[in-house]
Amino acid sequence: MKLAVLFGGRSGEHEVSIISARSMMAAVDGKKFEVLPIYISPEGSWYFWAGFMQGVARPDEDEPPYTPVADPGRRPFLTRLDGGGEIEADVVFPLLHGPYGEDGTIQGLLELAAMPYVGSGPLAAALAMDKEVSKNVLRANGISTVDYFAVARRRFEEDPEGLTLEVEQRLRYPIFVKPAKLGSSIGIHKVKDRPSLKSALADAARYDAKILCEQAVNAREFECGVLGNDAPQASPVGEIVAAGEFYDYEAKYVRDDAKLLAPAEILEELSRRVQDLALRAFVSHGCAGLARADFFYLPERDLLLVSEVNTMPGFTPISMYPKLWQVGGLSYAKLIERLVDLAFEKYADSTRNLIRYEDAVDVG
Repeated sequence: MKLAVLFGGRSGEHEVSIISARSMMAAVDGKKFEVLPIYISPEGSWYFWAGFMQGVARPDEDEPPYTPVADPGRRPFLTRLDGGGEIEADVVFPLLHGPYGEDGTIQGLLELAAMPYVGSGPLAAALAMDKEVSKNVLRANGISTVDYFAVARRRFEEDPEGLTLEVEQRLRYPIFVKPAKLGSSIGIHKVKDRPSLKSALADAARYDAKILCEQAVNAREFECGVLGNDAPQASPVGEIVAAGEFYDYEAKYVRDDAKLLAPAEILEELSRRVQDLALRAFVSHGCAGLARADFFYLPERDLLLVSEVNTMPGFTPISMYPKLWQVGGLSYAKLIERLVDLAFEKYADSTRNLIRYEDAVDVG
């Protein structure tokens, strides 16, 4: 089976996607899949990176790039811009993190191409990518979150003093400030005073037109993976114990000094509550295939808050999602197979939808 893996992308999480792709491709059962490494550059050009797993430093950017073919009637998935060849695929794994990959855009393209693909559809991906909208969805479904509100970048640029004061009035220090539509802790700051708040707002505004401000809480941090379509299952629960103020980009991908406990050392009753909330969060967003739900737990109040829902969690060597399923008895290679099976299951269900109205008016 030809499995096209999309990675890289037009996002601040470009490098993280490359790390995820390398880890995921190394785990694929080569007897069952022919992996096609499709690299998307920071500028948005698509390349077939033939030597990716052999350590070739970069794709052959001297050759013309490929472009996606969004034509359900054609077998090829990509075609060379110079007409020099085409690439066929049976299924796509869009292992892209952040904007233009995890936000519904690539998913919409694949829907237009009638191509089976791993993960959630355009709507669920878009809902989960926007942290403000995602929290709105969670609360509408009776799922608790931290206090939050979003502000437009333009408002900050036009009146930084006024907006800073408004944040202080609505939340109390410490406060988390982050881009509304980005992951991997990029552009996120935990602030404790007005000067650092203004600086954090300015930095978050570099990455997104919407900035999310959240109330910081003194909590334990849990993560739970979800796998499935109409009958999703929850993985064992893991815990992140950050070495610094919070689990930031450096801790995730550079220092590797955080403790990742898989499974978390918690009572079975609390574990079941986390799993139940993870499934509810998954369903409330309309997710498919996979997702990871992150939690804050306040022991003094015995309160669980959903932090966010991630529709394409990391697949790096230290990422929680594959680790948790390994704890649950599903190897990395079998996890990939299961995700591909779910992709075909979702695609088969979509083909049941009528696309022609039998009693449509005659237009000649």
